[in-house]
Amino acid sequence: MRSVLKEIKLSSVLLLLLGSAILAFGLYNIHSVSNVTEGGILGLTLLLEYWLGISPSVSGFVLTVLCYFWGWKLLGRLFLVYSFISSIGFSVFYRIFEQFEPLFPDIGERPLFAAVVGALFVGVSIGLCVRVGGAPTGDDALAMSLERVFPVDIQWIYLISDLTVLAASLTYIPGSKIVYSLLTVILSGQVIGLMQKVRFPFCESSFCAEK
Repeated sequence: MRSVLKEIKLSSVLLLLLGSAILAFGLYNIHSVSNVTEGGILGLTLLLEYWLGISPSVSGFVLTVLCYFWGWKLLGRLFLVYSFISSIGFSVFYRIFEQFEPLFPDIGERPLFAAVVGALFVGVSIGLCVRVGGAPTGDDALAMSLERVFPVDIQWIYLISDLTVLAASLTYIPGSKIVYSLLTVILSGQVIGLMQKVRFPFCESSFCAEK
């Protein structure tokens, strides 16, 4: 454990917290207001609830734990520590933003705009955390793990997993509502991929060195 603590860099922690703050801001002020959602584990839990009657509180917890466990086995303990920091950071920042009224209460009336702006917030924030080596959510842990196993860029892993869930969701969600979610997952995945190519001279994480 001491060896892992020695690997933790302050600059990396600050980047993780910045990414978590941006993600919390975007989800609270854009996604929660516009109802333009992402795919991934969230969409899968809703699918399981509809078809099997399994509560998202149960399926979400189990799926997230499995994703982090797999990430730990493949990416190591530093990944787990950084993921814990980013996850806690997201929860804290989201709680802070909840104390205020949404900044864009009418954005739901412009779903196309909401899908694009929401994708930018998600893409930049998660891309930043993943670049440093942390996973704010189980989806990110899964994507980072699959990138280690398969010779596929991470943006395509996000896209394939999200499209799979959204396609399955068509069994109970009208296509007119899925189309904006489809747009946001395509854009956010590409932004995450672009963030992996950005060089951060102040990032000292071993994950940055691997890119």
